[in-house]
Amino acid sequence: MSALKLPNGPQTHPWVQTFQWLINPLEYMEACAKQYGDIFTLQLGQNVPPQVFISNPQAIQQIFTTDPKQLDSGESAGIKSPLLGRQSLLALEGKPHQRQRKLLTPPLHGERMLAYGDLIRDITEQVTNQWQVGETFAVLPSMQAISFEVILKAVFGLEDGVRYEKLNKLLIAILNPKIPILRTILLLFPSMRQDLGAWSPWGKYLRLRQQIDQLIYAQIQERKAQPDPSRTDILSLMMAARDEGGKPMTDLELRDELMTLLVAGHETTATTLSWALYWIHHLPQVREKLLQELEKLGEQPDPNAIFRLPYLNAVCSETLRLYPVAISALNRVVKSPLQIGEYKFEPGTVLIPSIYLTHHREDLYPQSKQFKPERFLERQFSPYEYLPFGGGNRRCIGMAFALFEMKLVLATVLSHWDMELPDSKPVQAVRKGLLFSPAGGVKMVVKGKRLQNQPIIETSFSLT
Repeated sequence: MSALKLPNGPQTHPWVQTFQWLINPLEYMEACAKQYGDIFTLQLGQNVPPQVFISNPQAIQQIFTTDPKQLDSGESAGIKSPLLGRQSLLALEGKPHQRQRKLLTPPLHGERMLAYGDLIRDITEQVTNQWQVGETFAVLPSMQAISFEVILKAVFGLEDGVRYEKLNKLLIAILNPKIPILRTILLLFPSMRQDLGAWSPWGKYLRLRQQIDQLIYAQIQERKAQPDPSRTDILSLMMAARDEGGKPMTDLELRDELMTLLVAGHETTATTLSWALYWIHHLPQVREKLLQELEKLGEQPDPNAIFRLPYLNAVCSETLRLYPVAISALNRVVKSPLQIGEYKFEPGTVLIPSIYLTHHREDLYPQSKQFKPERFLERQFSPYEYLPFGGGNRRCIGMAFALFEMKLVLATVLSHWDMELPDSKPVQAVRKGLLFSPAGGVKMVVKGKRLQNQPIIETSFSLT
């Protein structure tokens, strides 16, 4: 498709556009939306077609509801990850994608999900019990520790031990590079992926991945050698799943899906929890409403009751609106001519629903830069107006598990600890790879432990 037929966008060199995207993607997208409207074209990366960014809800609805035979994601849409692998649900398309999605969905929903409630609460208590009263600390590392342990135990089914410690150390090293933007550049520019030895960025990455793979495959083989039908971790459920032809997932498929769940569910959840704790304590009235709601459930409330709390849900929803874990939904590639609004897109065109821009539309979310959980109590937004987990046949299958974990962690922390921010300075979002983390990891001060059924003194909370 010729550039003249594409929606308007910056006419600067693709490398200039890529640089601006790498340095200040949120501001760059907002500037483009202001100048070109809610459908515009960018040229990002190396040897890739132009990408059309869309934040128009009607257009997003059409993208999410179009037959995958005409518009789909996967490798052909540029979804390639050297860490996740080609059998990852994100990279697959067509029938292979449908098969994997059917196999993976049951372990992450319904009663299966609720079974992890006690595990999540126990892990949260173990990690937060290390906090010291009166000390200023960054809350993000604690949230990372919680989400990481939940994944290793609930998903991988690992117990404390040598393999757990090794995998923990290796995964932290590969998922939290010292220079995050360098990792992003390597992903955008494949020609820069040169293995120049163990000390080169790409060489170090490959060796870390190889060590991780060895541990994952060892875990899979151990499960096969010692089958235990009573196990409830997600790996065991994945291994027991069968497709319509009665076939299980291969070891490679299991490995790639485990890595996908790990990458998609670790740093994302930890970052969102940190943002939520910041806003809850930055706005005292939000914290007070949450505590009032939680106290109505009594001591040791049922995890399912916590999951259904309306104001807690609104706080989580607003956190994911303001800074969604992914600023864009998965790329879609046009496979046959497609009309969206006034534009007709030819095969090969890449369409990208912009989650961040859609979540900051003033016509949907007035004063969109402000944290207002009440939005989600006063109005129900459509899946094309509010889409923190993507949508259509590519909506994140871990959405229910992620929300369940978020709500349980927040409820546990708020019920056990009195905390406050050390000052009233606004926390800025900084790029960390493909995510936007709160600068400084959200500094907090623990004032003390909350007593069970401790009354809420609404006038005593102040920011110092």
